[in-house]
Amino acid sequence: MTMAYLMDWLQLFFRWFHVIAGVAWIGASFYFIWLDNNLREPPQWKKDKGIKGDLWAVHGGGYYEVAKYQLGPEEQPETLHWFKWEAYTTWLTGMVLMVLIYYVGAQAYLVDASKFAFSTPHAILISVVSLAIGLAIYEGLLRTPLRRNGMWFGIVLFAILTLYAWVMTSLFSGRGAYMQVGALIGTIMAANVFLGIIPAQRKMVAAVQAGETPDPAPALMAKLRSTHNNYFTLPIIFIMLSNHYPMTYGHEWNWAVLAAICAISAYARHYFNLKHQGKVQPAILVIALVALAGLAFLMAPPSSTQTAVSEERAAELSAINVSQINSILEVHCAGCHAASPSSPMFSSAPAGLIFENTDDVMVMPDRVVTSMRSNYMPLGNMTGMSSDERTLVLDWIAAQR
Repeated sequence: MTMAYLMDWLQLFFRWFHVIAGVAWIGASFYFIWLDNNLREPPQWKKDKGIKGDLWAVHGGGYYEVAKYQLGPEEQPETLHWFKWEAYTTWLTGMVLMVLIYYVGAQAYLVDASKFAFSTPHAILISVVSLAIGLAIYEGLLRTPLRRNGMWFGIVLFAILTLYAWVMTSLFSGRGAYMQVGALIGTIMAANVFLGIIPAQRKMVAAVQAGETPDPAPALMAKLRSTHNNYFTLPIIFIMLSNHYPMTYGHEWNWAVLAAICAISAYARHYFNLKHQGKVQPAILVIALVALAGLAFLMAPPSSTQTAVSEERAAELSAINVSQINSILEVHCAGCHAASPSSPMFSSAPAGLIFENTDDVMVMPDRVVTSMRSNYMPLGNMTGMSSDERTLVLDWIAAQR
């Protein structure tokens, strides 16, 4: 058993575990925001018991009655369900993945030597310290009066995260930077649960057990943190998916692309939060979709007619022996993208894509063009592919069409 094969299984297991935990956490987040927004004024006899709102629902062949107390019941129930391990497990598995992929494989996935040739320890140190600084800034922002104004808090937080994205894309590879932003958002979300929501709930439960009236302030702050997490969910899901789409993180303006997609997805989430309160504003979704389409248009690479090589260049390329292109592929592509990769990082070709020769390339030329044009491939440019070699392969592909 090779180390690459073992790493494949470790990454598969923790990716799987991470997605399962994330589905549970996001599902709980969506449900409780929906529940809070759909609570209705209860009858007087429920109000007399301290109930703030109630809701009836039907699901799975049964009726459900849910009630939320203003502060807490008169007596502590024997069985009380807590929602915390979904968050903790998602964060822990996410950080394990960060270590397995972006720290162990830092030179391939995190470091971009064309920007800064960080050593692996230095890259990891910058990554960890930046996460701690980002979390500290968020926690500090929560303790300012700005938290009382949701819109302005969101604008300032968005500006900070955009700045963070710009710094990360300036230091690291595009893919690594996107994951770094995702790790920060995930850390903030988990910290909201660990540092704010659960401690507030413990205080509330302790007060009920002692027969005291719970202090509403911690509960209100916990609700605010929960709301922030709700708006973070769609952006972080995009970041989880983004490493499959190099046209995003490989774009010249990758930090702005990330900021735009996060803003659009959070705005789309706002539609559903309003809808659950009975405020249906379809214009929000329309604006979000138009903005996403506009972003895709602005990001679009030149069309094939715009990238067609000149007649003179085509004549030069026709004189090139295919063996020259194959030599470039052998050095810079076939180490990983081969039936039997020679790279110790992979036990099989990544994504099942094989590029050992020009015939392989022309099976999926668009994938090759996107990866080379965005400088995503070779990974971390560990093979030292020159811009001339990159241009030669791209021009050769264009000449074959």
